[in-house]
Amino acid sequence: MGFFGAGSTSSTPHDASSEGTTMTSLDAPAHPSAPIPVQGPAVGDALRVPLGESGLRVFPLVLGGGEFGWHVDSGAAHAILDAYAERGGNALHTSDGYSAGRSEYIIGQWMRARATRDQLVVGVRVGTNADHPGLGPVNLIRAVEASLTRLQTDRIDLLYLDATSDTKTALEDTLATAEWLVDAGKVRALGGYGHTAAQLVEARIMSSAGYPRLTVLDAPYNILRRHDFEGDLRLVAGAQSIAVTASQALEHGFLTGAHRSRDRVGSTVRGVQLAASMNRRGTRTLRALDRIGAELAVPTAAVAIAWLLAQRIVVAPIVNAFAPSHVEEIMQGVGVRLSRTHLAEIARASE
Repeated sequence: MGFFGAGSTSSTPHDASSEGTTMTSLDAPAHPSAPIPVQGPAVGDALRVPLGESGLRVFPLVLGGGEFGWHVDSGAAHAILDAYAERGGNALHTSDGYSAGRSEYIIGQWMRARATRDQLVVGVRVGTNADHPGLGPVNLIRAVEASLTRLQTDRIDLLYLDATSDTKTALEDTLATAEWLVDAGKVRALGGYGHTAAQLVEARIMSSAGYPRLTVLDAPYNILRRHDFEGDLRLVAGAQSIAVTASQALEHGFLTGAHRSRDRVGSTVRGVQLAASMNRRGTRTLRALDRIGAELAVPTAAVAIAWLLAQRIVVAPIVNAFAPSHVEEIMQGVGVRLSRTHLAEIARASE
């Protein structure tokens, strides 16, 4: 089975891609560099970058736990986590809504067994667990406490507030509760998910009054899914120096190139998501990624990751994996530098 970008708010993934606009990175070099091997903690340490103004430093690819406890059992998940850490990765992403918290439990078991907690940056999205839904003060505190218990830790490094889970609680009330969580040492930094550009502006105004800032944004974003992000949301995030951790980085696995036939993906939820990208645009895009991957001697998935990292605002894509071999493939994307010619080719193919 292939591997997929993270970003669902529960154990059921989001819908497939929307149409996007053409864009290339102005910061890309005229010629690509040779792929940089990513292997071992020492190399991983050297590649770590600041996660915006959160005070955290992360490997430029976050391992998502969206499949843990759903399609990936505990033993396989631990092997995936081992493969990621062995190659220098230090950033994990999960949610209290993934498999009703089972993902957090599996990650907590692994961190305890490997004694790796202090070497990791753990991000948790809250708001969608059925026991503590939304971002109201009481449920937010209970959700964080429950996540801490499942993760077997005393703090969450990056707490993502899922704005899609609660349209009734005032942002001021949520941030006031988050302030208490930060002051209590239970949370180190705050991120957002599903926030509109207007909400980010409102949050920044509140931060000037003393509320904690949203320093990171989890936004579904990839080569085929650009329209929702590349507009006011991107402009506001950039103006506020908010770091973006792009979820759905591989469009449910389509951008790995492992799934190209409607006849072979079935009629499951995942199959329907994959089939949605199996059109002329998707085929053109995969052909471009295949060609560039062959030129640079890296997998197709690595080129898709490299494209995201060529967008200045994206600090670290979030990607799920089904097997240790998938980890090796996607982490190669961190060492790839796409040329402007490559970016223009991808832009034309994905129009």
